[in-house]
Amino acid sequence: MLVAEILKDKGDAVYAIAPDLTVGEACGELDRRRVGALMVCKNDKVVGVLSERDVVRAVAREGQAALDQPVSAVMTADVVFAAPAETVAILMGRMTDRRIRHLPVLRDGRLAGVISIGDVVKCQIAEATQEAESLRTYIAAG
Repeated sequence: MLVAEILKDKGDAVYAIAPDLTVGEACGELDRRRVGALMVCKNDKVVGVLSERDVVRAVAREGQAALDQPVSAVMTADVVFAAPAETVAILMGRMTDRRIRHLPVLRDGRLAGVISIGDVVKCQIAEATQEAESLRTYIAAG
């Protein structure tokens, strides 16, 4: 399955914040949106990703003062992207190797959606279920 197919099924909703938002305000947005990461955008360009893991690390290092820092101070700035034509297998490898759980998807240089590790696992389960059903049908017919 391709990234484009996952986005077609799940939709292209992307939750983005500005890099000058405080970490505390971003935590409120993570909670409201019920997501584990937010894209950090400036002038319609992804400049970072703020994940729950980034917040935990900042609080562990700085304590409560971390919540008053700008998102740009704690976000992951080295963003790893996905492309619509990539396969789920490629994403799984990239996510595993880099230990990341969210990949923004760029289409023609613009943010087209976000793929999470949950989306990848859901896709793998669906493919395995479909394959098992096909095998059962084949065996029953044979």
